[in-house]
Amino acid sequence: MNITKTLLTVGVAAGLMQLAACKAGGDNTNNPLLEESTLPYGAPDFSRIKTSDYLPAIKAAIEQKRENIKAIVDNQEAPNFENTILAFEESGIALERVTNVLFALASADKTPEIAEAEKQATPLLTDLDNELMFNKPLFERIKTVYDEQRDQLQGEDLKLLDETYKRFVRSGALLDDDKMERMKQINLALADLQQQWGDLLPAATNDAVVWVDSKDELAGLSEADIAQCKQDAESRGGKAPYCIVIVNTTQQQPLASLDNRDLRRRVYEASRHRADGTKPAHNTFGICVQIAKLRAEQAEIMGYKNYAEYSLENTMAKTPEGVYTFLRQLISQYSPKAEAETRAIEEYARKTEGPDFKLEPYDRFYYSAKMKKEMLNVSDDEVKPYFNVDSVQLNGVFYAANRVYGLTFKQRTDIPVYHPDVKVFEVFDKDGKPLALFYSDMYRRPTKRGGAWMSEFLRQSHQREQLPVIYNVCNNAKAPEGQPSLLTWDEVTTMFHEFGHALHGILSNCKYNTLAGTEVARDFVEMPSQFNESFASIPEIFDHYAKHATTGEPMPAELKERMLKSINFQTAYSLGENLGATCVDMAWHMLSSSQIPTAEEAQQFEDEALRQVGLLNAQIPPRYSTSYFNHIWGSGYAAGYYSYLWTEVLAVNIADCFAQRGPLKPEVGQDMRDKILSRGNTRDLMQIFTDFTGMTAPDASGLLRARGL
Repeated sequence: MNITKTLLTVGVAAGLMQLAACKAGGDNTNNPLLEESTLPYGAPDFSRIKTSDYLPAIKAAIEQKRENIKAIVDNQEAPNFENTILAFEESGIALERVTNVLFALASADKTPEIAEAEKQATPLLTDLDNELMFNKPLFERIKTVYDEQRDQLQGEDLKLLDETYKRFVRSGALLDDDKMERMKQINLALADLQQQWGDLLPAATNDAVVWVDSKDELAGLSEADIAQCKQDAESRGGKAPYCIVIVNTTQQQPLASLDNRDLRRRVYEASRHRADGTKPAHNTFGICVQIAKLRAEQAEIMGYKNYAEYSLENTMAKTPEGVYTFLRQLISQYSPKAEAETRAIEEYARKTEGPDFKLEPYDRFYYSAKMKKEMLNVSDDEVKPYFNVDSVQLNGVFYAANRVYGLTFKQRTDIPVYHPDVKVFEVFDKDGKPLALFYSDMYRRPTKRGGAWMSEFLRQSHQREQLPVIYNVCNNAKAPEGQPSLLTWDEVTTMFHEFGHALHGILSNCKYNTLAGTEVARDFVEMPSQFNESFASIPEIFDHYAKHATTGEPMPAELKERMLKSINFQTAYSLGENLGATCVDMAWHMLSSSQIPTAEEAQQFEDEALRQVGLLNAQIPPRYSTSYFNHIWGSGYAAGYYSYLWTEVLAVNIADCFAQRGPLKPEVGQDMRDKILSRGNTRDLMQIFTDFTGMTAPDASGLLRARGL
């Protein structure tokens, strides 16, 4: 049977044919990952999947992909869009399905068994990617279509051709044999190093937990937070009655409340030094410098000065100079405000601690919170009872999506999940048609990496007749049994943020999987999520979810006014920590391969890089330091962390358009959906931005205003 021809003609049936072929290709009898899912939307059947299924399924799916590629290469017909570009697009459906599930669990529920499956699968997948990207006969067919038929295509067909061709070229398909071989070696080495990083950093973060011997040491925390510390200690082996868990960022939320200065210091230092060798078992610097050196070499082989230049070519910023121009403008406007903010906090602290008191970074949040309480009469403990995680999701995040985009949500308890904390919702469009499945995984656990994110088990594609199966993962504290799980305002906005990504996937309306949903440049992908944060404080939305977890009463108007005023209280810190992390990222990726420092020099390199741009500030350290900067060493944000600030500008511009036209008017939401959220990567991203805003370029002036600076 000609699998390729089948793929081209029967859409979703192609995926089923692949699964059947995979099952026949090896000893995979009854492997649910290689069978057609009987669940709605083709969702993974976690009630049947065992950890022992992953590796056999991946091996079988890899072989099927090889067969499909061979069919493309061996095709005696002249290359054209259908028998080459589209055939390549549809060549690995089964493999995508299996790896999407495995890597979802490797981030959200990384048991030792999942970690081992990931470890064994990664080199197999890297070998396959090398094999594909450096398959000369395959690339020759793709290049023929690009050279000879590009002007005959339009719309999504043309975009798919361009993206496919660029992917091969940027991987090194035009290199000579020696350079091509070196690129293969680099790809394998990078995959191995990132695997090591993915194992070491979570272990370091889990081991950085701060054990506390008595409740008295936790003075300042609420009773609910103390109960959480007790539960966290029990779940981590009970080395002491209480513990404070370290999250992925530099600063830690309890520092705003802990009265015990020495405990604040211990928590801060545990965070800062989690992976820098302070504990010999946890030192990621060796991995960092090796990754940086290999990336720099990779860029040089491809003809670029450094990895940043190579990486930024296909982004909105285009060049390192474009990024630095953007950053310098923000730094110059931010710096005097940050200095004034620090002076004000230290002066405030000296009122009670004496004229010689020196503010340390672990003191900043504590005295800032006291200032906020005194000046604005509001604290996290006062407002958290109104931010019950379930209400925020159902009556806030989902309600906003209903008001703006007409979506409705129904919980599905009949669809199996990978962990008991996970909930599944079916999403319906305004006309009642099923639109997507959405998985929600809200609570932290030792097997989950830090942070919050969105991804998909299945991406939307008309070609495959596939509706999206999307998930959000957060790291909120889960209250002890019988108590409501309460959020800080930052955690509330994080839920809105991640659901903005989810909406980008849910509302996708694209022909091809490769172009759908969030498959856009880094400095655009964060825009829908940052924009969605704006709904959290819109009065109608806020009033709908900000209800007391016990009484159900809405937040009193007077408290609401104080709380919303406090959102932009002393926000220089949050901008500074983002700028710092961005400049650390850029500094590492602006180096040539001969300039990479040693592991022993890595922290000094970071400090010097920050000093050069005026951001070396003990009071405002980077949000992520080199040794625990997962975005750039473990994820896809190398030379791209700037995108959070860049897309915040886009988001502010779009929020301004909503405000002018009516933030909750369905017609405005439909316009946003039609022109941005549904489009994926089907056209130029600046044009997509212009289509909605009418602006020919982003206006950065609104960012500082939006942050209250």
